[in-house]
Amino acid sequence: MIRMVDVIQKKRRGLELSREEIEFAVEGYTKGEIPDYQMSALLMAICFQGMSERETADLTWSMAHSGEHVDLSSVSGVKVDKHSTGGVGDKTSLIVAPLAAAAGVPVAKMSGRGLGFTGGTIDKLESIPGFRVELSREQFLANVNRFRLALAGQSGNLAPADKKIYALRDVTATVESIPLIASSIMSKKIASGADCIVLDVKTGNGAFMKSLDEAEQLARLMVNIGKTLNRTTVAVITDMNQPLGHEVGNANEVREAIEVLRGGGPDDLIFISLTLAAHMSVLANVFRTYEEAYERLEQILKSGRALDKFRQFVEAQGGNPGVADNPDLLPRAKYHIEVKAECDGYVGAIDTENVGIAAMLLGAGRKKKEDRIDHAAGITMTKKIGQRIIAGDTIAVLHSNDPDVSAAKNLLVQAVRIRPTAPPPVRLVHRTIT
Repeated sequence: MIRMVDVIQKKRRGLELSREEIEFAVEGYTKGEIPDYQMSALLMAICFQGMSERETADLTWSMAHSGEHVDLSSVSGVKVDKHSTGGVGDKTSLIVAPLAAAAGVPVAKMSGRGLGFTGGTIDKLESIPGFRVELSREQFLANVNRFRLALAGQSGNLAPADKKIYALRDVTATVESIPLIASSIMSKKIASGADCIVLDVKTGNGAFMKSLDEAEQLARLMVNIGKTLNRTTVAVITDMNQPLGHEVGNANEVREAIEVLRGGGPDDLIFISLTLAAHMSVLANVFRTYEEAYERLEQILKSGRALDKFRQFVEAQGGNPGVADNPDLLPRAKYHIEVKAECDGYVGAIDTENVGIAAMLLGAGRKKKEDRIDHAAGITMTKKIGQRIIAGDTIAVLHSNDPDVSAAKNLLVQAVRIRPTAPPPVRLVHRTIT
């Protein structure tokens, strides 16, 4: 007979847990048969002793099978999901999903909400008037079959073990464990039913993985978990040492995504979006090589087909498709406060996490899960790393429905570091792991 105290003791001594022991702990905790204090002890032991790749794959499998499974077998073609580990200004899903779908990739994506300094795709989509993120299983599958694209909020019974364990990790200082992070992400992706997965693993001062080594360790582990559980997985390690694009928030990020879909937008956002969509298209067997996929997707973007797909997708989920042609239909804040540079020089660095926190203070994010979001609030970063600055130049614009933005403004002024010489160019993609 397996006892939880023996499982805790075994992991505390640095020994490998068997699949049966991991399943016992996950199932027992999900059902309420194992108390918080015992699961907390096991999580802390994992933080100190780590887990092997086999253990991590078993933990992922157990959490993925703790609740409902999305069955995508009725959808034709190779289904590909895309997931980002979270960053500031990361609106790539709003571009990548319709772009890949326009190329013929079936995209059945379940996304989450933002918490803390990182944004959530669901919150951004809800800034579109009328848009519904809650779809029945039948409607979700019908949309993917008909339009090659559906994007919905995660079901409450999708990997419930992960939801319950993550809440416990959040209050027991056990979030920062690479095996626990990897299994949390991959369990939801496995339960979501896709055949293949493309991971955007962010690294830098605006990401959870601050160092490239940490990001690579996480990326390799998730790719190997995917392989073990029969999901072809590619991880792209991308830079998050400055916000992606210019916009941080919800409605303003949707505006910027639409700008890219209309053939414009900032170069870094276009490049990352095309990179991720190209990997998705190759996994779905739409194109043979990454280079061919990137070139063809660039043509699709310029042709307006991806914008047409976005318009179709929005209308199919109850939103106003007119936003694709008139982004002014999206919420706008009452106040727009410019933040000025105090000296000449170059943007040498940006504390990206503090930019995200400043946006949260304006109402664009949540401190707690229960907090309401102001979809109109946010920040426009007018300058990127390496750009020349003259004293008095606008470095950012704060968008708020509250005239008092002093706390956010002070944080932003400190976040943008102006230096006398230009820094080296920013590398947008650090590594790709297949």
